Amino acid sequence: MAVEQPLVIHSHKVTLPKTELHIPVVSGAPNPAAEQAINTEIRKGVQQLISEQGSLEDPRSEMIGWFETKTNEKNVLSISLFNYAYTGGAHGITLQKSLTFNTESGHTYTLAQLFKSGADYVKQLSDLIAQQIAERDIQTLEPFKSIRPDQDFYIADRALVVYFQLYELTAYAYGFAYFPISVYDLQDINENGPLALMAANN
Repeated sequence: MAVEQPLVIHSHKVTLPKTELHIPVVSGAPNPAAEQAINTEIRKGVQQLISEQGSLEDPRSEMIGWFETKTNEKNVLSISLFNYAYTGGAHGITLQKSLTFNTESGHTYTLAQLFKSGADYVKQLSDLIAQQIAERDIQTLEPFKSIRPDQDFYIADRALVVYFQLYELTAYAYGFAYFPISVYDLQDINENGPLALMAANN
């Protein structure tokens, strides 16, 4: 089996009126089609965040975009895209969108695809998160019941990090609510998916 080389990630700066974006661009994938697919999904993700922020018509408005690489090894790339915008009101808002790829195929994983088909991953993750909320004494806006089937996530080292947007679970001042879960604490993971790759010792 070929050695899995991490991808090369460049930051592409885009400057527009009231806007500065730092967009990740990957290269060095073993498969050019996979590389193109990954970069296409990243651009879509950046555009989605821009659209969700809305209009910059307020004279004081501004927008800044950046990214963080969470995993870049073992044929897995997991990145988080961030977009901060002030569009009027009391304060600006930061949005986050994370993307996890197989770097050989360019496939983008959904949360469901991290687990075996038919696995009740929603209940499993919700139970683990409820436990962390209690242990960490996190004050939630409403009593926590369950994650969404498409809840935001990224992979960092040997952990699945499930998270909630601002105001989704906690007050604005808390920031993003992150819940790291060790891959070794998870059941029914997809043996061909990124969690299994991260758990492998090689």
